[in-house]
Amino acid sequence: MNLEGDRAMFDLDRFIADCRDAIAADPSHKGVREVVARAVSDPAAVITGLGEPRRAEVQRLYRSDDLTVLNVVWGPRMTIMPHNHLMWAVIGIYTGREDNIFWRRLPGAEGGGIEAAGAKSLGERDAEPLGRDIIHTVTNPLARLTGAIHVYGGDFFAVARSEWDPETLRERDYDIEKNIRLFEEANARLT
Repeated sequence: MNLEGDRAMFDLDRFIADCRDAIAADPSHKGVREVVARAVSDPAAVITGLGEPRRAEVQRLYRSDDLTVLNVVWGPRMTIMPHNHLMWAVIGIYTGREDNIFWRRLPGAEGGGIEAAGAKSLGERDAEPLGRDIIHTVTNPLARLTGAIHVYGGDFFAVARSEWDPETLRERDYDIEKNIRLFEEANARLT
């Protein structure tokens, strides 16, 4: 962060450099979690640096083979079906709330079936690591936008991963275009 007058501001270039340094020191999520926690500890600074969330979107802030940084803005009451990342992630909320349902694979289940295994609600100033094998559903339970910095330990857009049908809980290939459309559908409901 840097100071702009009396106001602190989130410095994206510094944030990315700090994440890269953290990965160089320890390729796990541990150091990155500290970087994200420090950033979201001042939500107003993040909003000053990234801008006030105005629409549901996945904004690419940085992408490389070993690191992806996204500004994810969830639409009001928006839900994304169960999915995995196949890499660690750290989620930091700077405004609103993100509710996660965690799932586990059912051994031997036809179609790669899953069952609910837990839940965690993340609010403003929370920074939560997600392990490489986590399967989760994300919901914004609020009637307003939720903003979060998502940091991934790899190229989020280059990994073939899975999603699960929300009705049958059967595994299928992750469809990034369909998921991006969910954000556009959330924006259509905003107007």
